[in-house]
Amino acid sequence: MQRIGIVGGGIRGHMYAHSLQGFPGADVRAVCDLSAEVARETADAFGLAAYTDHRRMLAEAELDAVIVATPDHAHRAAAVDAAAHGLHLLLEKPLATTAEDADAIADAVREAGVECMVGFENRWNPAIRKIHDLAAGGELGQVLTQNILLSNTWYVPTRMLSWAAKSSPAWFLMSHTVDAAMWVNGRTVTAVDARGSRGRLAARGVDTWDVIHALLTFDDGTTANLTSTWVLPDSMPSIVDFQYQAVGDRSAVTVDLQDQSVRHAAADGYRFPGLLGGEIDGRLQGPPTWMAQHFVAQLEAGEPVGPGPATGRAVTDVVLAVHESLETGRTVAPRRPTDD
Repeated sequence: MQRIGIVGGGIRGHMYAHSLQGFPGADVRAVCDLSAEVARETADAFGLAAYTDHRRMLAEAELDAVIVATPDHAHRAAAVDAAAHGLHLLLEKPLATTAEDADAIADAVREAGVECMVGFENRWNPAIRKIHDLAAGGELGQVLTQNILLSNTWYVPTRMLSWAAKSSPAWFLMSHTVDAAMWVNGRTVTAVDARGSRGRLAARGVDTWDVIHALLTFDDGTTANLTSTWVLPDSMPSIVDFQYQAVGDRSAVTVDLQDQSVRHAAADGYRFPGLLGGEIDGRLQGPPTWMAQHFVAQLEAGEPVGPGPATGRAVTDVVLAVHESLETGRTVAPRRPTDD
């Protein structure tokens, strides 16, 4: 039985607690959040101990593993401290938003000899898994290019995320698609060219990028075109728009993940409710839930977990290159950290 603590009791922390409630091998014991009210709400919902200091939780709760569900920029302290206590880790993506934080987490995991999964949940998304499997099995041939759009409506940066100004569409969204593009292609990104625009979100008090386009070039000369925005109209039928095309020299595959076969003409608007989420028989379904359950199942079996810190650092390095290219207008080569 894996005794688990969660750092970050908001939307994602609550989801992880729900995902593992009653799952074989999972004993979620505690939740920590800087907000006592948030910690208490999640703790009360799932019968957990509530903390406002993760160091106290690590010292008192008798844990085997920790899920770090804090904002993009706030992973390092909890992850490094948990590793120092010999606890396995599931970290929200991105691993970190600076090279220094990414290296510190990776170093702490290696020195402690603990397992660490970075939460690239689309590896558990059936559609993205299918694209990967078609590529890995040779059905696509050489993957020549990928075109991936992952965007949100205004709601996400202006109302859902209180910390959006400390993030961007690249950190919050493109870290998903960078990982997917590298996973499907199986190659290393050697060059990044990015362009974008900003100002509309800043006018609403969220000073970050509105729109980001990034061209990734891999070490075999193939490419991936990524687009992420945070300014889709709130009238969109879903807060997420996700389109994916992979083109190989033998075949191509296209996925529309916004319209997941359900279209609801409600009294107050037209919606795409989606199938990759929600509950069946009181249990959460969907990629992040399946990812968390896989993490626990692997630990219970004594098997390694992944994607790990090396993948997390590679994605962080590419997104850092995206931001550098946005600021400078130049082509940027991501750094090449040593594999773990």
